[in-house]
Amino acid sequence: MPDHSNTTEPEIDATNNQKKAKIEYLRIKRKILSHITTVRVVILILLVGVALLIGFLAVKGTQALNIPVYFNAAYNFIKAPVEQLASYEGRTNVLVMGKAGGTHDGPDLTDTMMLVSFSLKDGGIKIISIPRDVWIPEIRAKINSAYYWGNQKNAGGGITFAKAITAGVVGVPIQYGAIVDFSGFKDIIDELGGIEVNIENSFTDHLYPIAGRENDHCGGDPQYLCRYETLHFVQGKQLMDGETALKFVRSRHAEGVEGTDVARGARQQKIITAIKDKLLDKKTYTNPWRDIAIFKVILASIQTDIDYPTAAILARLVYNNNDSIKSFIIPEDLLINPPVSARYDMQSVFIPKAGNGKWKNINDWIVTSLQD
Repeated sequence: MPDHSNTTEPEIDATNNQKKAKIEYLRIKRKILSHITTVRVVILILLVGVALLIGFLAVKGTQALNIPVYFNAAYNFIKAPVEQLASYEGRTNVLVMGKAGGTHDGPDLTDTMMLVSFSLKDGGIKIISIPRDVWIPEIRAKINSAYYWGNQKNAGGGITFAKAITAGVVGVPIQYGAIVDFSGFKDIIDELGGIEVNIENSFTDHLYPIAGRENDHCGGDPQYLCRYETLHFVQGKQLMDGETALKFVRSRHAEGVEGTDVARGARQQKIITAIKDKLLDKKTYTNPWRDIAIFKVILASIQTDIDYPTAAILARLVYNNNDSIKSFIIPEDLLINPPVSARYDMQSVFIPKAGNGKWKNINDWIVTSLQD
């Protein structure tokens, strides 16, 4: 047994704080890594949607569209003129954000944030995950609220503000941005006619929140049980509509192994991958009416400052390099999880190890990671 007789209380507290910070970092890391596959597929879905519409410009119902723009996009997808992309030192950087949307708590908080960097020299793609809990002194809030505050300052300015704030953290200019409302996937799944999902483990969740009943007093019930419904999923393959699929991925209180964040991330990946597979199924992309309907839903679920010709170039880069996308997470030794205090509005946050708002070490690491 170790002898702690000569260890002072401050030293013990410091050791305990280090252990807590490491545990918190690993928890966040697991959550971020669970989103990497999701973001890859989200990018693919967005860009495949553009490609689908390009392929069916002659279909009745597209007369109102700006046909020259789409022909330009079609040309760009084929030729991939990367010189047309806004860039810095041979790279085009896109901030991809995901928000819960709908009636969920904090619908405009971007709990998924990733820098997607395209090399214009060899077409390689690198993804750097940005922890949502990084504290930004300029806005006195976590980085996942930058999109929200941008919209508060200027209607529609959320993406621009989030790009500016994030660029200060990562140390490279960010040319484009896109935000995905994950609640929109429900409509995509329904337009696809449902998706087939292989459920690995049966599970039950007795506390799935019912939308619209968040403030129901339940007739005085102290447990507010009327605010929840019970979900039950049985092991095996199941055809899911949009509503069922969203419940499958959003369940947070399942019993057993399916009640963890890791399991929830895995279920999310299953749904996103199933969407991608159905989109790329021949029966889908050879049906022009369905393609246009899906494209409209995608447009309703994604806000971006990327125009169609630019998206077509990025689509080709993703298509050419889909199997060689490299993913990174900011190393643990560059971040610390300070004690919860009024300085950070009593929240659990991450700050640079070099000091609050001092991003140079993180900037240097990201620049090195992006080098070809």
